Amino acid sequence: MEYVTAVPPPRSEADGPARAGRRSLAVALLCGALGAAVALLSTRQRWSEGTTTVAGGAFSLTAKGSDVTGVPAALAIVGLAALVAVFAVRRTGRLLVSALLALSGAGTVAAALLGVSDSSALDEKAARAAGDTSATVGALTHTAWPYVAAAGGALLLVAGLLALRYGRQWPAMSGRYERAGAPKSRRRAVAVDPDRPEDIWKALDRGEDPTGA
Repeated sequence: MEYVTAVPPPRSEADGPARAGRRSLAVALLCGALGAAVALLSTRQRWSEGTTTVAGGAFSLTAKGSDVTGVPAALAIVGLAALVAVFAVRRTGRLLVSALLALSGAGTVAAALLGVSDSSALDEKAARAAGDTSATVGALTHTAWPYVAAAGGALLLVAGLLALRYGRQWPAMSGRYERAGAPKSRRRAVAVDPDRPEDIWKALDRGEDPTGA
């Protein structure tokens, strides 16, 4: 008994770049959306805490990320908008938007890490609580949330770098018209042989006039 081994069809040279483009697109979308969400969520959490002296006693103070700096939240929103805009533009526009996405991520990382050692927000609260502009906060400690915000920025940065590297292979939003409002050309009607009933029925199924009138 003779066995026939099925031979898989040869892969096209374009299959590799196409797969890389689809994979990078999925990773970029995940990293960008997750990074923006993490950065925004982190800025609403407590970043630092400390104490100040009020009426001879210790008074506890806390500061959220948005109190320390508004830069990470703002850049996260910009990065999310850039991630969406990548699919609305092509060529040079896509390159510029991808660069904006990467810069938004890098800026988020830098602002979050700078916020780790920033005590100005708590110093302002200490001055208001003590009624003394020279009052400062003591026993200053920080939580892990600034680093979480930096991680979110790093994900945005990864999304931007992927867009810069593979963005030209990603799909773009398709318009209804090809250019200048001109409708796309219709397919040329297939010639119908009036002596062939099957051609007439096929033309009717396509919504064409088989008489050619």
